[in-house]
Amino acid sequence: MGRNIETCDCITIHKDVVEKVKKNLKSDELIQNVADFFKAFSDSTRLKIVSMLLEEEMCVCDIANVLNMTHSSVSHQLRVLRQLRVVKNRKDGKTVYYSLDDDHVRTILAQGINHLKH
Repeated sequence: MGRNIETCDCITIHKDVVEKVKKNLKSDELIQNVADFFKAFSDSTRLKIVSMLLEEEMCVCDIANVLNMTHSSVSHQLRVLRQLRVVKNRKDGKTVYYSLDDDHVRTILAQGINHLKH
């Protein structure tokens, strides 16, 4: 409660810095999309699923078995991950297999893990 938070006591605007940042600021739509993408990693169940898919392409039945969850619950989480472009699926007969959408997802997760181990 008695945190010491440093604040800036000056009233100077550094126009060169402000203009540079304004010029390079990402659009609100892109920022919202990135925020939504990272929501995929804010749920422990989704994060477990993504971690599993780092290892192997898997079907809903296998994921549900590993997590001791219902197919319906796993399917819901996979739908969210697919909408956020974290995972993709492919159909082989009646079986639908899920995998990471691309190597960017693998890199993002690995960097998060490395950051926390640091």
